[in-house]
Amino acid sequence: MEFGNPLFNIAIFLAFVVITLIVVIRVSKQNVTAGDFYHDGRAFSGRQNGIAIAGDYLSAASFLGIVGAVALYGYDGLLYSVGFLVAWLVALLLVAEPLRNTAKYTMADVLSFRMRQRPVRTAAASTLAVTFFYLLAQMAGAGALVSLLIGIEGRVGQSIVIAVVGVVMIAYVLIGGMKGTTWVQIIKAVLLVTAVGVSTVWILALNGFNLSEVLGKAVAEHPDGATILEPMHQYGTSGATKLGFVSLAIALVFGAAGLPHVLMRFYTVPTAKEARRSVVWAIGLIGFFYLCTMVLGFAAAYMVGVDVIGTLPGGSNSAAPALAYALGGTVLMGIISAVVFATILAVVAGLTITASASFAHDIYNGVIKEGSATSAQEVRVARRTAVVIGAVSIIGGILAAEQNVAFLVSLAFAIAASANLPSILYSLYWKRFNTRGSLWSIYGGLGSALILITFSPVVSGSETAMIPGADFAWFPLTNPAIISVPLGFFLGWLGSVTSSEHDELKQAEMEVRSMTGAGAEKATQPH
Repeated sequence: MEFGNPLFNIAIFLAFVVITLIVVIRVSKQNVTAGDFYHDGRAFSGRQNGIAIAGDYLSAASFLGIVGAVALYGYDGLLYSVGFLVAWLVALLLVAEPLRNTAKYTMADVLSFRMRQRPVRTAAASTLAVTFFYLLAQMAGAGALVSLLIGIEGRVGQSIVIAVVGVVMIAYVLIGGMKGTTWVQIIKAVLLVTAVGVSTVWILALNGFNLSEVLGKAVAEHPDGATILEPMHQYGTSGATKLGFVSLAIALVFGAAGLPHVLMRFYTVPTAKEARRSVVWAIGLIGFFYLCTMVLGFAAAYMVGVDVIGTLPGGSNSAAPALAYALGGTVLMGIISAVVFATILAVVAGLTITASASFAHDIYNGVIKEGSATSAQEVRVARRTAVVIGAVSIIGGILAAEQNVAFLVSLAFAIAASANLPSILYSLYWKRFNTRGSLWSIYGGLGSALILITFSPVVSGSETAMIPGADFAWFPLTNPAIISVPLGFFLGWLGSVTSSEHDELKQAEMEVRSMTGAGAEKATQPH
């Protein structure tokens, strides 16, 4: 199945890259201080930041992965849509505003606020593991998408594509910092929501604005028939697969509240009021988007076909652009694909700046320099870290090129929910929480999640494993959250109750700041 004119598709990609790089260069002042590089001095309005948050959250997994999952598995594919949306609501209700009010640049500012700085900031580098798995998803999506559009089917060609995406992403971060990256997110969010909305209305119009007609056609064309409208079609009826379903649900619902690159967005607004305004805009855009993915997924099942999707470069990740071609030909596919490409570039840039900020601010300044590094030194280290992260993500993306991107993001959610969320919630809401509890929670949640993923069918022992031909898997589930998330919470509690450490003054200060925003502009210095 051919998909339009490769030269036309490449031209659209290049046009987008050139335009966004021009925007990044024009809007980005010289990033000298850490505040300039990390959050542009909190200069964004609530509306701008809300749109950027939606852009950061609506990743390649949200479009490529979910549309492909719904096309192949029907109702069960919608778990990703529901999980991602509910996760966002959990993040907003429990974490987002208090975190913004307490922290200065990174999540570790909150975790170490009333604890011993060096060990907690070192442990909080778990954000790098979350970022790595999230980057795998974006890189895999980029390889599938661009390979489909320019007719590349071999792994070598896809690997080159992934490398190019990584280089462009590094350029965005080095040139623009948070301000440039945020404007790319805003442009991308507007384009993505508009493109998805127009495609959804188009499909519904072809079916008399009758959703039942869309579902009926999907059932008629899908090899599994009406079972795609029933739950547990993908996960079967065995005990192991049911546990896998529950584990995935836990990861999706609780993961977003521990995603550092999304939570970091709230540092870019000047007041708590603007942070709440950001939330309103983000919820509206994100909710609308996920409703549309349901229609697009079932439409892809009958307009493209499950058998065809299985033969495309990137597999299920290519269902969305293939649907665009079936719907509107070369032009629509080129436009939709350029928007998705924008999505990937914007999200990987946001992830990279978050990870580089975490290393430079928390490890280099907070641990190695014990808070004595200048802003210029910190920004210089952050830039170098961005290059290293880009290189590592390119290699990882090549290894994960055949994995469904929504599934890969679910692994990042599992690590975030296991390593980050327990400590964040305990720090914000439990007076008894202390350094030992934080360390046990972070290391225990992170270690258990990584070990279980390593010895799961994700890495070896299955047809779609990252290491084909190898088989050292002993953990039967593809997502570790059902074990690693409760373990992270338990270890946080156990470590705290077995330690006598407790700083009542710092705890009281943190409570006031997290609830009111008072002092949010002040630096969090080691004590």
